[in-house]
This record gives sequence, C-alpha cells and structure tokens, in this order.
Amino acid sequence: MDPVTTAILAALAAGANNAAGDVAKKAIVDGYDGLKTLLKRKFGYDSSITKAVEDLESKPDSAARKGVLAEEMTEAKAATDPEMLAAAQALLDQIKAGPNGEQHIQQVQGDFNAVADGGSTASVNISGSVGKRE
Repeated sequence: MDPVTTAILAALAAGANNAAGDVAKKAIVDGYDGLKTLLKRKFGYDSSITKAVEDLESKPDSAARKGVLAEEMTEAKAATDPEMLAAAQALLDQIKAGPNGEQHIQQVQGDFNAVADGGSTASVNISGSVGKRE
C-alpha cells in the first residue's frame, strides 16, 4: 500500500476523525487535516480521492472502502508527488510518536489482503475463479 494511503488509514485508526483529547492526539488530527487539505488542493474538492477519504471516515473499519481509497490513490499517482509524500511521512511520524503508535501503522502489499486494527476483524471473500499467477 502506498505511504499516503497508509498514513490516512493509520490516522483514522489512531482516532484522527474523533475529537482530539490530548496534545499528542491533537498533533495527529492537525497532521491528518493538513494531509486532507493537500489532497483536496491537488486533486480537487470533488475528486474521487476526496470522496474516498470522506467515505472511509464514515466507516473506518470497512475493508472495501480502504480498498477504494488505495485504488484511487494509485490511479491518481498520489504517492509519486513529493509534497504528498512529505505530508504523509510527517503524519506517520506523529502517529509513531504517540502511545501505541506503531500498532496503527500497517503497510500491506499484494492481492487478497485484509487488515484489522484496534480489536476489529477483517476478512477477504473471493467469488468466482481466481487465475493462477506465474
């Protein structure tokens, strides 16, 4: 998964979309808001990336919505933009610095992955036939 998507998922897992309670959480919220503002500025307020982030915020445990966000990020090549990467890395650094920060950061690559955080569950359901990879 690209670093920008990873930063968004980690921030949501760390509670960035909830009201900030302490100083560490406030820094994460500020970093997350900054990354979202940058996404909107670079890709548009009505872009598919912006919509994917907003949809994920309403259901942060949804594997399908996480997948849509990752797909939109890949399609827009957000992870190749130096400014986006810098903002994502700054957010990841803020999350790592917080209590249990490493638990919220997961990078997943490949097909048929499911990621769960904070005691939640995840699964992958595949229907139809899956071709062999060589």
